[in-house]
Amino acid sequence: MNGPTIAGVKRKDLRTIVDGRGDVIELWSLPWVEQEGLAIPQHAYQSATDHGVVKCWHLHELHTDQFTVTRGKMQVVCVDVREDSPSYGEVNSFITGVQRPSLILIPPGVMHGWKALSQPETIVVNFQTMPYDPADEFKFPWDCVLTEVWEPRNG
Repeated sequence: MNGPTIAGVKRKDLRTIVDGRGDVIELWSLPWVEQEGLAIPQHAYQSATDHGVVKCWHLHELHTDQFTVTRGKMQVVCVDVREDSPSYGEVNSFITGVQRPSLILIPPGVMHGWKALSQPETIVVNFQTMPYDPADEFKFPWDCVLTEVWEPRNG
C-alpha cells in the first residue's frame, strides 16, 4: 500500500541526505504542521523493539502519535475503530525504516501497533502531542484482530 486510507492517518516520506561523511534525515520540522497537516509535539521519546516482536494493539483517546524509525525496519498497522469515522473498518499497513524513512501520524481513536522486522532491534522516535499519560493508553490483546496481518509473508 502506498498511502493511508484511514481518515486522519498521514505518512510523510522523509528525505535522506547522503554524502561521503554519512547521512542526515530530518525527523520533524515546524513548517510541516501547516504544509502537511502534521501536529506539534509536546513530548518526544525513543523506544526499542526486539526483532520479531509485535507490539499491539492500543489506541489513545486524546493524543496523536507521530513516529519514525531511526534504526532498523518495522511494519506499522492501523485499524480505524472510530464508529463515526468515514473510514470505519479500514486497515492500513506500512513498512518503514531507514531504507525508506517516513513519519507516520496516527490520530486519537485509531488502533495501531507494529512489528520489528530487523535485527537486533528497531528504534522508534515518537513525537506525540501530549506528555505521556497512562490513562490515555487503551490496550487490547495482540490477537483480538488481524492475527494474519503481520509480515513477512512467504509466497
